[in-house]
Formats: sequence, structure tokens, C-alpha cells
Amino acid sequence: MHYLKSILFLTTILLFLSGCKGGLPGADARKVSYKSEDRVKKNIEEGRGFRLDNAFNNKKGGDFEFASSNELWRASLDVIDFMPLSSANYSGGMIITDWYTDSKNPDESIKLTIRFMTNEIRSDALKIKAFYRICKENLKCSVVEKNGPLIMELKKEILNIAAKYKAESDDKNFKEYTPTVKK
Repeated sequence: MHYLKSILFLTTILLFLSGCKGGLPGADARKVSYKSEDRVKKNIEEGRGFRLDNAFNNKKGGDFEFASSNELWRASLDVIDFMPLSSANYSGGMIITDWYTDSKNPDESIKLTIRFMTNEIRSDALKIKAFYRICKENLKCSVVEKNGPLIMELKKEILNIAAKYKAESDDKNFKEYTPTVKK
């Protein structure tokens, strides 16, 4: 009886997983070489590999980079570094600036929110909103959200800088693969 329940449970799990978008988890065979040497070389060169010589070096503690290793996060902070921040929550994936007023137009302020939809550097990775506060006499202010060229320019600049950071990081982390076992 217990054996029958186990088979039924495994069958249910497999049916559930096969119904998920993309099917069962795993790599796309069209994009990954069938040769293990090629896969090992690619993973180590991209910094995903594990080598025993790195495990036994005399480093103490871990290597904690957190937000500094996320190129989109760093690029976003660099682009809006002139604005005061109200909130920057890396784990929540959001940056909110405080109201910023330019000295040329003291009656108008701007506030930005940047949401990170993914860590990948692509056009849909960021959702940026710009809020404008226009104040008239006696602090009678109105706040409106605007979708204009500013948002597109910010997104373009952030993505360009993030791509540069990613290229620098990839160059720094690249290690030539040299097989240690000869056939």
C-alpha cells in the first residue's frame, strides 16, 4: 500500500512539472554542448565553476559583494547620484528619490521611482516613474506623473552604464580553462 502511494505521489509531481511553462527544469539542448569538457570550460570561464585549488586557499570569511555586484543597481545609483534618496531597498528592488528642485525652476520638483524587474540587462528590466510637483503661491502644489523623454533617457543611460559594468566584470572574472586531467 505504501509503495502504491509513493508511485502515485511521484506520478502526480511529474505531471505537475510537465504542465509548467517550459516543461521540466534543465538546460536547452540547443544552447548547451553535449560534451562535458565544453560545458566545464564554459562554466569555469563564466565564473560558475568550482575548483578545489580555490577551496583550500587561506582566505578567511566569504566574499560578500551584495548590491555592488548588480550592474543595474550600481548604474541606476550612478545616474541619479545628484538627487537625494528617500529609500533604496536592494532586496525589494526599488529606489525612490526625494523631491529634487533645480535652481533654474524653483516652482517645479521631480521625484523618481526605479523598480528592478530582473537583474538581467535588458530594456524591460527597469520600470521608471517620474512625478512632478508644481507649486504656485502659498504652497498650493499639484503632483502629476509624466511619461516623457526623461524616462526613456534615464533608462537608456542606466542600461548603457550597466552594460559597461557587466563587460568589465566579465573581463575581470574570466579565467582561461586548462584541463588538469589528460586523456
